[in-house]
Amino acid sequence: MDRTSPLGAFLKARRARLSPDDVGLPRYGDRRRVPGLRREEVALLAGVSAGYYTRLEQGRQANASPEVLDALARALHLSPAERDHLYDLSSTTGHRPAVSGDDEKVSADLRTLLTTMAAHVPALVVGRRNDVLAWNRTGHALLAPHLDFAAPDDPGGRPNLSRLVFLDAPTRALYRDWPAKARAVVGNLRILTARNPGDTHLAALIAELTARSAEFRSMWDAHTVAPCGRDVHTLAHPAVGELTVTQQTFDVPKEPHQSLVTFTAEPGSPSTAALEALKTRGRTVDAPVACAPTP
Repeated sequence: MDRTSPLGAFLKARRARLSPDDVGLPRYGDRRRVPGLRREEVALLAGVSAGYYTRLEQGRQANASPEVLDALARALHLSPAERDHLYDLSSTTGHRPAVSGDDEKVSADLRTLLTTMAAHVPALVVGRRNDVLAWNRTGHALLAPHLDFAAPDDPGGRPNLSRLVFLDAPTRALYRDWPAKARAVVGNLRILTARNPGDTHLAALIAELTARSAEFRSMWDAHTVAPCGRDVHTLAHPAVGELTVTQQTFDVPKEPHQSLVTFTAEPGSPSTAALEALKTRGRTVDAPVACAPTP
């Protein structure tokens, strides 16, 4: 019986996107019932037995050595991010403790940084499930002015960026190229779930999105891996019109599961003028709300 594991599902999806021509294997005029490489062809390219590779893909092999993982990454032409993901999936076959749902806190220093940045740069802090843990006023005004500014202070009601992209109509309308943004969100979620397999709240988020969005289901089944880094988005903002921003994501020192996300525009561009107008709006429309103290 095929008990495909996350590792096996990823391997299967990656071999399905390759043809013999892509990896230099002869076809011998064969007609294939399914697209992509056969299991025995991947095993040949990786230098392992067909039986061993089949056990890996079917979830009957508990783990793989670094040497085998490297060989599979080469055989399947994985990108650096996909190779890292392969390692994460292999290392998660053992038990990891469940993760609490309300234990993510933003330090006082990071809150001060967000407030200081508000005069120049929209920014927010996200946690290991893409929950918004904190944002400055311009970050809030840019991404979610329809939500309560204080929402991130409530662990049970924090906005979740993945949920907003797929299930929130104003957020969906914000992105001119929504499919590209959605694929990036799914690709990042794949990485998060591999790194945090014991997180029941993250699993519940995936289950919710799978149940409520056919588009999410289709993208999730593709097993795309896309780490956050630098992205350029054109936004249709309801208050300042169209603008193009560069989104950059930075790891927070000493907080390995938190990231600082910033948004900038090309100097002197109409998008910069739109951001300036948005910063003014963020300072004047909302009455000041004190950040919740960090316990």
